[in-house]
Amino acid sequence: MRRAKLIRKTKETEIAVSLNLDGEGKSKVKTGVGFLDHLLELFSAHSLIDLDLRAKWDLEVDQHHIVEDIGIALGQALKKALGDKQGIRRYGSVYVPMDEALARCIVDLSGRPYLVLSAKLSQRVTKDLDAEMVEEFFRALAVNLGANIHLELLYGRNSHHQLEALFKAFAMAMRTACEKDPRRKGIPSSKGTL
Repeated sequence: MRRAKLIRKTKETEIAVSLNLDGEGKSKVKTGVGFLDHLLELFSAHSLIDLDLRAKWDLEVDQHHIVEDIGIALGQALKKALGDKQGIRRYGSVYVPMDEALARCIVDLSGRPYLVLSAKLSQRVTKDLDAEMVEEFFRALAVNLGANIHLELLYGRNSHHQLEALFKAFAMAMRTACEKDPRRKGIPSSKGTL
């Protein structure tokens, strides 16, 4: 079973994550950052990864710690659930439109973390999520998952649509990359290891 549970606890945050890579896209998310909850629910729904994620933190403190720590915890849980990556597709790529916005995401579950995020967003994109936190989230996730993630907002005007397109694109690329390939035997690498 490709599932994982973990708890990440620091002096500033406490995060509990439970996920199932072979799920149906069911989610229960409570982070204290309303729009981030919405984006993580979209991630679950479009990746078909069941996700239960609960976070506690001091709401008076800057949201940087919680957003980054959620990226860390989610990345670690995804890595744990993938195990030795036997038989996965490894790569995923997709374009996703959201009304006037268009995003592209390419993922390689190579074990070599790298993030390229190209998106011109306004400083405060929603009432409770700063645009700069989006990059912190994806960087933390990429490093802890061990994934090469190229995520690009090609265009769009509405900040809500821009972020939804980015998270949906990431979800769909992850769905493909994590899927079992019925023709694949062993590790998806000519080196024999990832």
